[in-house]
Amino acid sequence: MFVSQAGLSRRCGVIGSPIAHSLSPALHRAAYEWLGLDWHYSRHEVTALQTGQFVAGLDSTWRGLSVTMPCKKAIVELGRPDPVVAAVGVGNTLVFHGLPRDMTTTTVHCTDVAGVQMVLADAGMDPQATIVIYGNGATARSCVYAAYLMGVERVQVRARDQEITALLAQDAARWGIDVVTDESRPDVVISTVPASVAAEWGTGSAGLVFDVLYSPWPTPLASQAAQQGARVASGLDLLAAQAVSQVELMTGRSVDFSVLRTAADQAIAARSQ
Repeated sequence: MFVSQAGLSRRCGVIGSPIAHSLSPALHRAAYEWLGLDWHYSRHEVTALQTGQFVAGLDSTWRGLSVTMPCKKAIVELGRPDPVVAAVGVGNTLVFHGLPRDMTTTTVHCTDVAGVQMVLADAGMDPQATIVIYGNGATARSCVYAAYLMGVERVQVRARDQEITALLAQDAARWGIDVVTDESRPDVVISTVPASVAAEWGTGSAGLVFDVLYSPWPTPLASQAAQQGARVASGLDLLAAQAVSQVELMTGRSVDFSVLRTAADQAIAARSQ
């Protein structure tokens, strides 16, 4: 892990496309202020094909990148993946322990998994609960792996492309968790799909609903869950939770979840003004 040097200014940022909507700068800058670090954090419009060239062009002042779509798969080849990345096949964080272009000193991480674990644990999820995950993409993979790490033995995945779900099930079996497609009544619903699709599928009267979207909020799924008296977690909870791990990986220091969650709320409120 990189350990920050007192008084030394470093650079971090977020890459993806589109990137203008990203709240990551607000969260990381709030962390730096809280930690008393004179660090800088910026957004960069980068496509999957441009990822390698962008990273190779960074200088030694850079210490890390948050990574969003469509670059989450592209970064796996740019450094040494941690065990989570090796399992799920995608990352969302690069940490530079030397020159960014040196893949032998760059590490690749997926803090989405730790973020999902934090959100579900905070919501009091029982590992014995019947869990249904809407979607089978990169975020859904992180959710399945997080469930596995929390001791869950079986999850249901609901998605329209059954071939992709079958591939996810094969990977999950290697991790040690069963992915099935039956329609048992859920105790927990985790949605990683567009709001309109989640609204169509509904909450299934689950007691806990976690929708990874955050804008606009509440989503129809979240509203339905709240009306039914369910516990509701949002994409802002996930964004703040995964950023806790990112900040620690990049700076070597810990920040309270509440600092980043408050920063996320303030950033969303500022947009609506």
